[in-house]
Amino acid sequence: MSRFRVAVLTVSDTASVTASADTSGPALVALFSGHENFTVADAAIVPDDVGRIRATVLDWVARQGEDKVDFIVSTGGTGFGPRDTTPEALGPLIERHSPGLVHLLLSFGLTKTPMAVLSRPVAGTIGSALVLTLPGSEKAAREGFEALVGGKGVIKHALALITGRGGEKMHAARKGACGHGEPHAHGAPRPRTGEVLSHDPAGPVSARHRKSPYPLLHLSGALQLIFEHAPELETAELKVDAKLRGHVLAEDVFAATDIPLAPTTNVDGYAVVASATPPGTYPLAMSSPLPPGHIARINTGSALPAGADAVVMVEDTLVKSTSSDGEEQSIEVLAEVEKGENVRQAGSDLRKGQRTLAKGTIVTDVGGEVGTLSFVGKRKVLAHRKPTIAILSTGNEVVDLHDASAGPLQPGQVYDTNRLSLRAALESKGYDVLDLGIVTDSMDILLGALRKGLAQADVVLTTGGTSMGEADLLKPAIERHLGGAVHFGRVAMKPGKPTTFATIPGQQNEKDKVVFALPGNPASALVCLFVFVLPALRKMSGVARDAWELPRLPATLTTAFPLSDRPEFHRVHLEPTGAGFVAHSTGGQRSSLMASMAGANGFVCLPALGDGQKKGELAQGEKVEVLLVGGL
Repeated sequence: MSRFRVAVLTVSDTASVTASADTSGPALVALFSGHENFTVADAAIVPDDVGRIRATVLDWVARQGEDKVDFIVSTGGTGFGPRDTTPEALGPLIERHSPGLVHLLLSFGLTKTPMAVLSRPVAGTIGSALVLTLPGSEKAAREGFEALVGGKGVIKHALALITGRGGEKMHAARKGACGHGEPHAHGAPRPRTGEVLSHDPAGPVSARHRKSPYPLLHLSGALQLIFEHAPELETAELKVDAKLRGHVLAEDVFAATDIPLAPTTNVDGYAVVASATPPGTYPLAMSSPLPPGHIARINTGSALPAGADAVVMVEDTLVKSTSSDGEEQSIEVLAEVEKGENVRQAGSDLRKGQRTLAKGTIVTDVGGEVGTLSFVGKRKVLAHRKPTIAILSTGNEVVDLHDASAGPLQPGQVYDTNRLSLRAALESKGYDVLDLGIVTDSMDILLGALRKGLAQADVVLTTGGTSMGEADLLKPAIERHLGGAVHFGRVAMKPGKPTTFATIPGQQNEKDKVVFALPGNPASALVCLFVFVLPALRKMSGVARDAWELPRLPATLTTAFPLSDRPEFHRVHLEPTGAGFVAHSTGGQRSSLMASMAGANGFVCLPALGDGQKKGELAQGEKVEVLLVGGL
């Protein structure tokens, strides 16, 4: 049997700055290098940072061929210190946990020191790699190696089973020796709800489904499942600045003080005592309180000097005398003002304790909400976190538009339209997008990309691979490898029938992750983004229930629209007129015709043909409902 390839990861803030401080990593590298069953494929040092830990491990897991890593061992970050987050980083990535290996490490450690109970090891598989965490001290790392590799060769047996190298022979031998007849549970986790309906990609092509096993749902039923299973994300204190756009407030906001705190002027002019300042000439005061018989120059927004109770506008005055350097000395007042004139009284904008913004308010791009928060001196505010979306396209035929090495399109190839259009739409709505690129029709490569997306984002959005072909791998990947639940796999609509919605169980305190697998045809993908994905994102962002779906407006058709056997979202340009909105068709509506989305700002919601009908239409002048997806 060939040697198992090991990667060693040291997790330490200190060692990430000063590599010489790392003693446990080099010790493990030496121990594995000196053992006949292992070869060290890589070693790295990262700080105690969840993102860096995950990124390094996922990079190792994704390696294939001669660079493939079989066994990943981390050292450090497993205790109870405030920066000890290795279990939190790797636990959610593990697909098949191994409590037995955890028990082995703890029980062996307790034979050495009672302090072993303070370690928090995790162990299990990510893809086809075994991942295991050890403490950060060199002594504990060496003891962990002894527990795993010494004695009965537990790790060798585990790796043989995981990688398929001699696992069947070892199983047979152990079964004969021990006499147990029950197979080990080496399969992937089952989905939490329902049964696995997807085909097994490892089986023969002839065994694939000829008819989809997924029920065909009505649009309302599909949306109901999305709203039931897409989780609302946690809240956080966020800085009040332009980046707050799109977030939903998770607290009521109150004025901490009266605004303004004291009387101020709303014009440029001169502060006066109204009852003692009839039209006439007055000397200019330079101090507060205002001396009797004087007036004071004042600018818009400034507080009135003590004693003043009104302001004469600068337009109602003349300069009567100046100093040698041109400064005003005396002013002629031309108009008489009343007490309080041109004055904003204390608390006249907001009273202390007055609610200025309600919990659930969406911070819009108009700027009013950010301005109001600033107005009351709110530097940070509790708000819902917005989901991050990872996007990827699937298919051997898909070519990156900006890949200069790809050359001219060959027969059967298409440019990847979906990633660019979906990203443009999502980022225009204020969401952060992680671009995972194009994934070929390989289960291993697909799973690597999905795991990366699940580790770094709240929602994974894929296009292609959702239909009935032998290379349509999304549903099997979700159900058979990621332990996910496919809540629906078909919707009675046009375009977008094979749209799939699933959730992947969260680990520990993490929320479930959401997966939308959209059709590969570009018009279908973009329609489904607005119909399904954006409502889910709004729900996850803490938006109120009545605003999850996009708004709908009544409109009049400018031409006849043909009907289909399924409800259809016909792409239109919605135009306001003096008689209301009118809807202009964007032309051909094939699901592959991306040009039907150019200029579209709405979808007409067309009903399906009636029973027994073969043809039908909505006539010119008919009143329809339009889903608003763009600006008017």
